[in-house]
Order: sequence, then C-alpha cells, then structure tokens
Amino acid sequence: MDSFDKLKTLFESFPGIGPRQASRFVYFLLRKNPQYRHELSERIRDIARDIKQCSTCQRFFPAESTRGNECRICSDTSVDSSLLMLVERDSDLEAIHRSSVYNGKYFVLGGSLPILEKEPERKIRINDLKRHLEHTGNSISEIILAFSVTPQGEHTEEYIRETLAPLLSQHSIKLSTLGRGVSTGTELEYADKDTILHAFKGRK
Repeated sequence: MDSFDKLKTLFESFPGIGPRQASRFVYFLLRKNPQYRHELSERIRDIARDIKQCSTCQRFFPAESTRGNECRICSDTSVDSSLLMLVERDSDLEAIHRSSVYNGKYFVLGGSLPILEKEPERKIRINDLKRHLEHTGNSISEIILAFSVTPQGEHTEEYIRETLAPLLSQHSIKLSTLGRGVSTGTELEYADKDTILHAFKGRK
C-alpha cells in the first residue's frame, strides 16, 4: 500500500466518509502548497498535546482551560450535581450547554449503538459510566438520556435502561428522556435553543 492509499484509508475511518470522498481529500491535499500541508500536520500534532479528556464526563477540552483533569463544567461548584445528562458525542454536549437551558452534569458516551451491535462496550463508554455511577450514584437524583431521535439513538436508550436498571434501583435514581421537542430523525447537535428547551422541559 503506497502513501496515497494509506492516507485515503485513514480518511475513510472518519464518520460519514466513504472511499470516494476520502480520495478527494487526498487529491485536495496534493493540490495545496507545502506550507498548507505542514500547517495541517502541525495542528494534528498540537491537538494531541493541547487537548485533554475529562476524567469525569469524558469530554475533550483545552488543557489550558483548567489545571486538573476535570473540565470546567465538572469542576464548577455552581452546577447542579444531582442531575446527570447522558449524551452521545462532545458536539451534543456543546449544543446543550450553549443553549443555557440545563445546569447539571454531563457524561459523554462516545457514540451510539448500532441495532445489531454484539459488543456494546466497544462502541460506547458503558463501563466508564457504570464506574462513575458507582462512585457518585448517591448524589444523583435524575439521569436524563439526551440521544438523537434516530434508530441508533433509540436502541442506545433501550440498552442504557436495561444495563443501568440495577444501579438505578440501588441508588433510587430517576431515569428520564428528552421530550419530543426533538423531531424524529434529528441529530441533537443540530437542534436549536428553543427545540432543546422544549425537549428538556418535556422530559419524562
């Protein structure tokens, strides 16, 4: 496999990118000047150095924004720690946090579950979530499932409900989902503030 095919294969691993689009990316880079390619490679190196993963909610955040291993949301004492919202991706967390309709804690699962997935722990951070709840469960009164209204999002919700049932019972935690302010087929990260507000208020 030559360098073109190696880079193309890497691009194919990006979400939503197929072989044809991956080839276009490689050709695009070949047409750019050497300075552009150098800048891109430097920024890729920088992201590994400058971005940390929160030890609590698992989101990625700029290392300089806090001294510890927790992001600003998790280390903020004004946040309501009795509420925990589960989201699929960092971009979903950012959309909800930006809307200012919710002031609780978050946990980023890292994705959603394909309907026929046989190894859920490889797709979402279910083991990290269970460990998190084992340590903080007594302080949590409600877990809110904030997933995209897609077949994968609904399957993820069913799996979470079934898997967390013993822990929820043990710690007397209420489990709710966003109301249908979010339309079927909607990716949560693209929902506007009013949609998120209605969905949050209509949770059940």
